[in-house]
Amino acid sequence: MIKDVKVTPLRQILDERGKVMHMLKVSDPNFQQFGEIYFSCIYPGAIKGWHIHKQMTLNYAVLHGHIKFVLYDERPESPTYGEIQELFLGPDNYCLVTVPPMIWNGFKGIGEEMAIVANCATIPHDPDEIERRDPFDPSIPYQWELKHR
Repeated sequence: MIKDVKVTPLRQILDERGKVMHMLKVSDPNFQQFGEIYFSCIYPGAIKGWHIHKQMTLNYAVLHGHIKFVLYDERPESPTYGEIQELFLGPDNYCLVTVPPMIWNGFKGIGEEMAIVANCATIPHDPDEIERRDPFDPSIPYQWELKHR
């Protein structure tokens, strides 16, 4: 696991009417501050990544569908420098992934339906604090294809 990345299982309350999916509240240990919340929709097979935030902490949860979420630690001072972390997220593995600044991350839609990813970010979007790379940039040692192990 990459240093400073937190994965917190989340609660779902189901009944005959549907369900409630908890995500983040001000009293949670991972809560820092509220900047904005948005939903990113991704089709199966599509890749959104790579990107890194210089100041923003991300708090991701997958409400619908499934993604492969990948993180890469390029912080030279980190004990997990050079490591990749791969998570498979969706309603059947419903958790909050807290990603601090300076961790490269991206995700790929998997399965057969569009996924809906919620992000409760600590600051509003600022195009000057984000950097992007192509999903196939060789500087990040990761291959997005399906792995048959």
